[in-house]
Amino acid sequence: MNKNKKKTERRNKIRARVRATVQGTAERPRLAVYKSNKFVYLQLIDDLAGVTLAASKASSGVDSAKTAGTDLAKLAQDKGISKVVFDRSGYKYHGIVKAAAEGAREGGLQF
Repeated sequence: MNKNKKKTERRNKIRARVRATVQGTAERPRLAVYKSNKFVYLQLIDDLAGVTLAASKASSGVDSAKTAGTDLAKLAQDKGISKVVFDRSGYKYHGIVKAAAEGAREGGLQF
């Protein structure tokens, strides 16, 4: 089996396991992280209503991920959201994911 396919399947298993327990609400939405080769996407999601409350996108890289986290925190503050549940989507908590989380914390989100 292809190495990348194994990694993707492993991440999807972790992601499904986490999503079984982590759920976002309107008062405390889920901060979801997605990484592609070119971009980092951050979203605040209300799972009960099935809507995205705020989103931020940045080019791939640690510095831009931190900026995206700060931008998302500003959007959340404008909507009156201060607490979130963090969903790393099966990625390891280092590098881009860690920078995005730190940027969101610096912007004022609590998780």
